[in-house]
Amino acid sequence: MFTNDDMDQVFAALAHTTRREILDLVRATPGLTVGALAQNFDVSRIAVMNHLQVLTDAGLITSKKEGRMRLLYLNAMPLQLIYERWIDGFSAHWLDRMSLIKSIAEATAAKNESK
Repeated sequence: MFTNDDMDQVFAALAHTTRREILDLVRATPGLTVGALAQNFDVSRIAVMNHLQVLTDAGLITSKKEGRMRLLYLNAMPLQLIYERWIDGFSAHWLDRMSLIKSIAEATAAKNESK
């Protein structure tokens, strides 16, 4: 089960610009190596590894070891669970409100046309 603590961990991981950039790079290049990823940033490899650990702990990155290389992959499931559990609820609320506004506007327009 995806708990509030799990959601907090994902949001905390996404709160840092570098980690969002890492996710973008890993999404664009599945199987990206840690070394290749680190070349995209002006920080030490250790700093990149620390960011990867936060993303891994949040469940957003998975890795597979092949020989001496670690291949990185995006796990979008935590984002999907947040969407389904939290964001989609807000979307539904606003869609309902927009439908109500549309209905009122159409009724008003029809009433004005009949005058």
